[in-house]
This record gives sequence, structure tokens and C-alpha cells, in this order.
Amino acid sequence: MVATPAIRRLPIVVIVLLLLLAAPLAAGAQQAGTKRIGYLESSSPSPARLQLLEAFRQGLRERGYLEGKGIALESRFGEGKPDQIQRFAAELAGLKVDIS
Repeated sequence: MVATPAIRRLPIVVIVLLLLLAAPLAAGAQQAGTKRIGYLESSSPSPARLQLLEAFRQGLRERGYLEGKGIALESRFGEGKPDQIQRFAAELAGLKVDIS
């Protein structure tokens, strides 16, 4: 069976998401306000990618991190367009996300 490019990238995405989950979101607890998590995907928001993003959100909820109550997840999909990916990366940097 030949793996599609999306399937081959899936372990990398999962590892990155697990690292984000392991990162102590409260490390900057001395700073007031909402902690922002930046998620930039180079592909389009396919059902599989949206399901992966929802699994990440669920993992955050299971650990007590609720969107709108201390954290915000900023997600962007570049649709495979390099100029759009660069624009979204700059946008997330401008938002000063705490984790990307």
C-alpha cells in the first residue's frame, strides 16, 4: 500500500500537536490575559485536517484548557499557496501567539 503525502505528513503533525499539548501553557502565568496558540496548516481545511484540529481542541479541553477561558486557538489554512502561507505566518506572528 502506498501512503499519500497527507498520510506521510500525519505523524509529523501528530508529533507537533503532542509537543504543543506537553508544553506548559501556564508557563507564562505571571502574564495576565489569554494565551494564544497558533496553528498554521499548509494544506486546505479538509475533513481529515479539521478532525485532527478538533482532536487537538478536545485534548486541550480534557486537560482543563478551554477556548475563550484563558486560551485562544488561532488556526489558518494556506491552501497550498506559498504566498498565503507566508501571509498567515506573518499574521500569527503579529498576533504574538504564545505557542505556534
